Formats: sequence, structure tokens, C-alpha cells
Amino acid sequence: MEFSKTAFEEGQVLLIDKPLQWTSFDAVRKIRNLIRIKKVGHAGTLDPLATGLLIVCTGKFTKRINEYMAQEKEYTGHFTLGATTPTYDLESEPTDIKPFDSITNEAIHAATAPFTGEIFQVPPAHSAIKVDGKRVYELARQKGSKTGTETNYDTPV
Repeated sequence: MEFSKTAFEEGQVLLIDKPLQWTSFDAVRKIRNLIRIKKVGHAGTLDPLATGLLIVCTGKFTKRINEYMAQEKEYTGHFTLGATTPTYDLESEPTDIKPFDSITNEAIHAATAPFTGEIFQVPPAHSAIKVDGKRVYELARQKGSKTGTETNYDTPV
């Protein structure tokens, strides 16, 4: 499918699989340069160490970004049983590795049940949300933070 500059100015919704190490704005900047228009924005920031769906709107559709951000979301991911990382992401190596052969399917379902449905989420220290105008993951990396204990915010989800 071929789009003209006019089509992007009129408005398009682009579903981008954000690459690892890119910021959400890196993706927006790349799209701006490719399609040669200034009005490009994204619906929600992903941490540079997160991959996945980034909704990008162009032209007149940038006015719809808040509508997309307000939609119900579903998150999926991968994890390693028996291991944690100090930053809760790929930035640090797993530590405190424990045996997991005694974990049952029932135990996994019981542990994940609190994360199903409407929840009140407290983002980790390495989150993409902003506090005092800075991304929390930037603040955490500056401080050398290893836990979420330094955060003073709550975000309902």
C-alpha cells in the first residue's frame, strides 16, 4: 500500500513494533523523517528496554491520541522462573536465582491472579512515566537505583 504525504497529513494510525533500545520518540523521529511531515505523535511511552506495540498517529489523527491511550490494554511478557533482576527489566543480569522445580501450575495461577482485571499499579523505578518532567527510568539510572523503594507515585490502571 502506497501513501502520499497528503494521506499522512490527513491522518494515519501506524502500528509499530518498537525495537529494543529505541525510545518511543526515536520511532516518532524516524517516521517523521521518512514521511516528511512534522505532525507525528505516539499514544503512550515505552521504556527503551521494552519492545512491543507503539501506536503512532500522523497529521490530523494526532488529535485522537488520547482516545487510544484511554483504551483498555492487555500486557503480555516473558519471565524466567526462579530469577529476579534488580531493575525488573533486561538492563541488569538475573540475581538471587533459586530452584523452581517445586513450583506447580496451581501456584503460578495463584501468583498471577492478583494481576488480572482492574488493578492499582505502582510502576517500578525503571518505568517510562514522568516525575518532575523526567522519565523515572532516567532518574533511577542516575541514582543507580536497584529497587522501586525510591518512587513516590501511584498510578491507577
